[in-house]
Amino acid sequence: MTDAMLFDRDALLGSVKWDERGLVPAIVREADTGETLMLAYMSRESLARTLDTGYAVYWSRSRQELWKKGETSGCVQRVRSVSLDCDGDALLLHVEQTGNACHTGERTCFHRTLGVGGASQTKPTGPAILAELFETIRARGADPKPGSYTNYLLDKGVEKICKKIGEEASETIIAAVKGSRDELRYEAADLVYHLWVLLYNQGLTPEDVYFELVGRHK
Repeated sequence: MTDAMLFDRDALLGSVKWDERGLVPAIVREADTGETLMLAYMSRESLARTLDTGYAVYWSRSRQELWKKGETSGCVQRVRSVSLDCDGDALLLHVEQTGNACHTGERTCFHRTLGVGGASQTKPTGPAILAELFETIRARGADPKPGSYTNYLLDKGVEKICKKIGEEASETIIAAVKGSRDELRYEAADLVYHLWVLLYNQGLTPEDVYFELVGRHK
């Protein structure tokens, strides 16, 4: 096994093989879990700013400008390390991701999986299921479905929804006191679902909650 080659700031900038547009692709992974989050592009200036600030800065090919990841959404990426591949034409960033990496609300941009035989499917993992759950609730609100429990709650209004949240919170507490992990997991999922219905009913989204949490994080 050989030791990894270590670069300082200027050596790294000078070793990148920029393409004809002056860009290099950057693969972004969650540092703690190894989850692949996204693929973006960096210019020399954006890479320099990333190295200088410790937060991911990319080059937007559509807007033709620099953009700091999460500057408006709060979903910033604190960079732990930057690696250059053997050919010098691709970067690998390990980051601490705040919130979701994908602009669609999914945790990762790679949330669509090609199944066996070429079947395309979406498999939400981790926090991404929260976004999909809310999208389902929003879809029911926009296009009611006969027999839908979500539509039943929305039709009954805020008092009924809040009553259900109180019931689910109580059941979650009881499951925790009993020490039943299976029951706690089940009841906690029910609680989150009803809370998401309340957010939709009140004109809020999970992103509003995420932004509030980001604002509190120190």
